[in-house]
Amino acid sequence: MGLRAPLTCTHHLSLNTSIRVSENSISELEYRRRINMFTNSRRRELTDEEIREIFFNSDDEGDYNTESSGSDSDSEERLPPNLVSLERNPELGEGDDDVEENPEEGPSVVPCSRPEGPVPVEEVRSSDWRTAVDFTPPGPGIEFDSSISGVQNPPETPTAVNCFKMFLSVETVGEIVEETNRYASEQQGKTAIGVIGKLSKWVPTCLNEVYTFLAIALLMGLVRKSTLREYWSTDPVLLTPFFASVFSQDRFLNLLRCLHFVNPAHADTRDPLNKIRNVFNALTSAFKRSFIPYKDLCVDESLMLWKGRLGFRQYIPSKRHRFGIKFFVLCDVVTGYVQDMVIYTGATTSIESVEGLGVSGSVVMTLLAPHLGKGHVLYVDNWYSSPTLFQHLLHQGTGACGTVRLNRRGMPTFPKKMKRGEVTFRENGTQLAVKWQDKRDVNFLTTVHPSSMAQSGRLDHFTGEPKVKPACVLDYNKKMGAVDRADMITSFVDCARKSTKWYKKLFFHLLDTAVLNAYTVHRKLSEERMPYKDFRLKLVKELIQEHPLPRRSTGGRPCINTPLRLTGRHFPSFVPPTEAQGQSTRRHCRVCLYTTRRKRERKLSRYMCSSCDTALCPAPCFEEFHTLKNY
Repeated sequence: MGLRAPLTCTHHLSLNTSIRVSENSISELEYRRRINMFTNSRRRELTDEEIREIFFNSDDEGDYNTESSGSDSDSEERLPPNLVSLERNPELGEGDDDVEENPEEGPSVVPCSRPEGPVPVEEVRSSDWRTAVDFTPPGPGIEFDSSISGVQNPPETPTAVNCFKMFLSVETVGEIVEETNRYASEQQGKTAIGVIGKLSKWVPTCLNEVYTFLAIALLMGLVRKSTLREYWSTDPVLLTPFFASVFSQDRFLNLLRCLHFVNPAHADTRDPLNKIRNVFNALTSAFKRSFIPYKDLCVDESLMLWKGRLGFRQYIPSKRHRFGIKFFVLCDVVTGYVQDMVIYTGATTSIESVEGLGVSGSVVMTLLAPHLGKGHVLYVDNWYSSPTLFQHLLHQGTGACGTVRLNRRGMPTFPKKMKRGEVTFRENGTQLAVKWQDKRDVNFLTTVHPSSMAQSGRLDHFTGEPKVKPACVLDYNKKMGAVDRADMITSFVDCARKSTKWYKKLFFHLLDTAVLNAYTVHRKLSEERMPYKDFRLKLVKELIQEHPLPRRSTGGRPCINTPLRLTGRHFPSFVPPTEAQGQSTRRHCRVCLYTTRRKRERKLSRYMCSSCDTALCPAPCFEEFHTLKNY
């Protein structure tokens, strides 16, 4: 009947050659006859060219001698190795009886799907390299789509506080509130009977208070003082009344003392980061969810200063702080947005190990996992770069460029002595290795740059001619510093202070990173250009305004000022009645008592500003209090 077997699969033959046999190309009988021809008495292994010739270039059935090739396809004699897969593939059937044809629907076809799984790591050999002449690497082969890059799920109104809450959401802060109250109650229970300390004044905190607490912590990065207690100093030289108007000193220190993030009963004690793992995961997930990066990415280390005792403390002499907690950070080159980060904790670091790439390559693959196969270009330093890693990234649609160590496995050999300005290129078909002699040896590896020199825009002071550098060097210098730039920006106004608890300092470091990302998002959405310091101050004001916190009355002298009395929205209301005075309750007008513009007097008023908790005469005191800095 000329039935057609399910011949839609790709069968892998010797030398990784695959032949695709289409469904409509040959009949079942013709296919069987061609297989039988391979199993004649002169059994030998056919070459790949002969196989292609038989299957594609010989459609005339008269070309074959059916008498000499009439052996049974089910013969037990051994086939040549490169045809065993064709003969024994169960999807091809064993004969006409195994193939059922529906006259209406046609022959049954079993699709052949490519097995899913990790892409194997292909090791690059040093012998594969040769001298490059006008060589341009093929690149990742995927055109990057920049139309989808940028902020995802933006807030309706791109204010500073709304951009900040994209990362430190109400849900995350709510968990901190719950754990802080639990930890404070636990510590109060451990206090000996009769002992009166600062913690005895503790009252449960709330969402508004924690947001205000974070705002004050951010403000402390802008207003620098040597100790925390100086922010509440009454010394005229050190006086900053705003802090005292929001928090009392004891309340702020109690909040800082009891700040907690996880219940130890539910934490994984095997995780070195169990004290802050849930907050760290929530923030990094928000970082990845809220922004899709542009084409160019970079991976580098960052170090948070910590000189205390800690099992995973690192020493990096090239960093400013040298000692501390190390982060592997993925940054978007165009905007400086921190896309993702991994904290190094030694053998327990949260990375997916990739066999053949080592720790540095596994870090890169973990950070780049959501961005593979999209045409990105990665920039890294010589701790990560290797021919094997770059080849693996290239197979997954990602280009790479970076400095490299010449002793990496798979690197080519270069001349040891070169004169200044000389350059040598090597290529292996997919990668370009460069050795350029500047003041010292500069070694590069790239899969996206040609073997050419380009002008740097500067002049040589000795010859007066334009300076030229390899194209990959110029591109690397422009795009590699995103992580260091982010560290530099936050270092001027960071809120992390010296602490005996490493996880608290780590939390404030993450808070600074969230503010930096909020600044990037705010610039993209509002297109408002303001310095980072001004954005941080604006965020503090909006946080305090959106989460008002009535100051608890503790007696003593009245506060000197009220936050946002000149910028917030204020409306007059009646003074709440007391049991003693009832509906005729009155309080002294603050402006009349403390004015410097006219004679002071003790005047009672039935009206007040509820948001400022201040009694005022309806006119003109209410207007003066909310419009004049010195009333």
